[in-house]
Amino acid sequence: MNTLQLTELGIDTKWDIPLNQVFVKYDIGTPKRQAAFIGQCAVESANFTRLQENLNYSAQRLTQVWFSRFPNVSMAEPYAHNPEKLANFVYAGRMGNLQDGDGWKFHGRGLIQLTGRENYANCGSGIGVDIIDNPDLLLTPKYAALSAGWFWNKKGLNALADTQEYGTMTRRINGGLTGLEERIAKITKTLQVLG
Repeated sequence: MNTLQLTELGIDTKWDIPLNQVFVKYDIGTPKRQAAFIGQCAVESANFTRLQENLNYSAQRLTQVWFSRFPNVSMAEPYAHNPEKLANFVYAGRMGNLQDGDGWKFHGRGLIQLTGRENYANCGSGIGVDIIDNPDLLLTPKYAALSAGWFWNKKGLNALADTQEYGTMTRRINGGLTGLEERIAKITKTLQVLG
């Protein structure tokens, strides 16, 4: 992936070096693998522009996104437009979050929205950086890309890229098929740019 190719994809060229480092480190070396990585990350990060989870929801939207936790608007209202309070509630006691405030401290960051103390600890060990004490490192291109590469590798996504199993890949990334058509379109465009 070079600067010209990133420009053709509408991605800021500041991602050139971080992406190429990740491609080498995690054996994302074929056009199919690179296109799948770029396409999936592009959807997860609003085309490489949003590196943390948006938790600023209206009460109505909370009943749609987390319907099991907010079965009605009145239960959601105290959390509406309060990202920190929301994260501490919906992520409490999950994904290795044990301490008060862990939900917010370890909310989604990076190109693939790494979430939870356990994922942060495992990723930090995997990339050799303390992101438990420095979670905002995942808001920098270098570590946002490295965390996505670590996650990609952990979930075995190179094999799915090789066989173009984008539905299964998407489920492993976000737990469902959210944005599947957009993901496939971005992967297809990236494949065209890569030649």
